Amino acid sequence: MDRDEGLTAVDNIVTQFNTYEDFLDSQITTVDLYYLEDEGLARQLVELGYRGTGEVVKREDFEARKAALEIARLAERTQKKTLTSAGKDLQDNFLKALAVREEDNRNGKVSTVIFIRDRNSHGQEISGYIDYAHRLKIEDFEVYFSGKRRLLPKPTDMSFYNWDSHTAVWNSTPNYQVIADNPEGLLFKYKRDRKILNVDPKVSPGDNSTRTPIQTELYIQAVIFDHISRRKT
Repeated sequence: MDRDEGLTAVDNIVTQFNTYEDFLDSQITTVDLYYLEDEGLARQLVELGYRGTGEVVKREDFEARKAALEIARLAERTQKKTLTSAGKDLQDNFLKALAVREEDNRNGKVSTVIFIRDRNSHGQEISGYIDYAHRLKIEDFEVYFSGKRRLLPKPTDMSFYNWDSHTAVWNSTPNYQVIADNPEGLLFKYKRDRKILNVDPKVSPGDNSTRTPIQTELYIQAVIFDHISRRKT
């Protein structure tokens, strides 16, 4: 039997049985149990190849192949997972910009920070910075890409400011540390590579970062900052 045939035989066994013990039990006959009178001993003899009605498979081969097939299954499921923006007829530049960045933010290739300034449902002017990758993980963006709701800053985002009540809130996220006490303005430190993202429009956003103003009909102002981590994983 060549290597490919051997792998196919093991794959068939691995997919058929949940555990190695289940496989061993399938190889034990009632006659074996009658004479041996010990299920554990019967399993050991099957594992060593002295008993059994079929293929001899070592425990380490079974468990290694089981793990490999599970990893492959999870990877395939992740690949097949449809992006929230997929198939949507997006008209506004802002939603198009988010759609282009959705996959890379989900897989960690890019980290996007969204600045939005607009009015809330009470007519109050608000603004804030949103960690796009983090919000993608904790929220269903279907409502935003379908146009049912508008994405707006929340008091739980990286920063939130209500211009009417003068309420200011800052929160670090799993991706960014907020540096709010900087005399020159708000800074965000990307935790993965520790690079600083500067959101001041008068200066460079920082290493491996870009600043893109978005012309949109949805908001008074929208700006997207993209950061590409150079840290080796």
